[in-house]
Amino acid sequence: MSLYESSFPQMARMLGQVPTWLDKAQAHAEQKKYDPEVLLAARLAPDQWPLGRQIQTIISWPLRLSALLVGAEPPAPQTADETIAELRARIGKTLEQVSALKPEQFRGAEDRTIPLFFLPGKGMRAPDFVFQFALPNFYFHATTAYSILRHNGIDVGKADFIGPIALRDL
Repeated sequence: MSLYESSFPQMARMLGQVPTWLDKAQAHAEQKKYDPEVLLAARLAPDQWPLGRQIQTIISWPLRLSALLVGAEPPAPQTADETIAELRARIGKTLEQVSALKPEQFRGAEDRTIPLFFLPGKGMRAPDFVFQFALPNFYFHATTAYSILRHNGIDVGKADFIGPIALRDL
């Protein structure tokens, strides 16, 4: 399986679930009569990022990873406060951009060394970067965002996290 196949379809699939979580959060807030935007500041622990930043990070990983794998400058992560509507718009735009990626764009990426922005002068082989750093970080932030919503009483379940699965008759 190529680096493209093992990362971008999965990231797009997970990112595509986030609007479902936000739908449920907005419905819950409406039912309980509070502003759903307050959820964007919710966090599980004082030293963790709030929900809004977790979602921003989920949004940024696919495009950052695609740039790094082709040797381009990755886009800067978005860290300014955004509304739920703005996050939704960025999710849609990112999904469009990810769906436009083609496997052939990433030929030879396995041979690339990815520089680590947080450890100047250090890098990782692209496959190691994808499997040991990019995907675990992406799923960490997705799980944390989902958990913040659960912690705040939003009725999201495992099916909302995983999304539809490809079943076959036997």
